[in-house]
Amino acid sequence: MEITDKVSHSAHEAYDKIADATSQAAETLGEKGEQLKKTEQQLMKNCSGFISDNPITSVSIAVAAGFLLSRLVSGR
Repeated sequence: MEITDKVSHSAHEAYDKIADATSQAAETLGEKGEQLKKTEQQLMKNCSGFISDNPITSVSIAVAAGFLLSRLVSGR
């Protein structure tokens, strides 16, 4: 019975370690997700400000990007 108890104890320890590692990974991912959301919101705010301040430049950039993208997709 001692061997069975040792194996059982080792299995429980391994399970606990895996559960702790998984919990830490999930917490880290949650924190990184929040940072990414904040960065995205700041980027959108900056882009909106640039577009509002420079409408002609913004439209010109959009037209140029669309032209280049269409050339790449069409294969010419």
